[in-house]
Amino acid sequence: MSELPILLAAFYKFFDFPDYEEHRAALRQRMLDGDIKGTLLLSPEGVNSTISGPPEAVRAFIAHLRTDPRMADMEHKESFFTRHPFTRALVRLKKEIMGLGAPVNVHEKVGTYIEPKDWNGLIEQEDVYVLDTRNTYETHLGTFKGAVDPRIHHFKELPDFVREEMDTKKHKRVATFCTGGIRCEKFTAYLLDQGFEEVYHLKGGILKYLEEVPQEQSTWEGECFVFDHRVGVGHGLEPSKAASACYGCGHSLLPQDREHPDYIPNERCPYCEETKKARIAAAKAAL
Repeated sequence: MSELPILLAAFYKFFDFPDYEEHRAALRQRMLDGDIKGTLLLSPEGVNSTISGPPEAVRAFIAHLRTDPRMADMEHKESFFTRHPFTRALVRLKKEIMGLGAPVNVHEKVGTYIEPKDWNGLIEQEDVYVLDTRNTYETHLGTFKGAVDPRIHHFKELPDFVREEMDTKKHKRVATFCTGGIRCEKFTAYLLDQGFEEVYHLKGGILKYLEEVPQEQSTWEGECFVFDHRVGVGHGLEPSKAASACYGCGHSLLPQDREHPDYIPNERCPYCEETKKARIAAAKAAL
């Protein structure tokens, strides 16, 4: 049992959730009562969340969610901290818990799960196309050796990347990965719909890999971006000592980025202009 006072728990579950709006108020009150902070997303396709709080309160909250038969088998990941990594308790209603911008039904089929211990053996095979499904501000900190970085700014850009850069005849075996696994659930279902024959994804995502695979056996290079004050984590999920995030745009930064002439502490970084353009483009696409 960890002696650190704050537990961070990450979890998601795809399932039919037509009554999702009805649960918002009660769940937020449970978070407030238990000093639980973070964000819980509710949508017709399921739930997605990263929360923090006293261990007993966080575990009780997840246990309560599992009393709903639709979430009974929902898994979660844990890590411990000296203080809350989040500042507020939010329960948000969304159309999708992970928007891909293309119709897909994860209840019908998804890719084949690969355990972290078996991941290296898969991606080292020459006929396997290894694709990082994360955004540029995430891949900037690190990725798996030899993986393809699609250079996207938003998950919804991935279908365009598939149409322009991938071929069902050429890429017969595709291995995908993301931070915790949720993006790959939806994306592998999309790839199967598009006619790709063998599609795999890393079970539990990069975080599970860094937690379970010894560093001396790892093919991961750099650190993994996370969506809290740590910014990045390394093997054993140790918080980064080198990474930071831009105050202006939120892009991840390495030591060399903070030495760039365009970097101004607490104001801007070399990636601010690119990030701003990407957000404007995404907003226009959503209209």
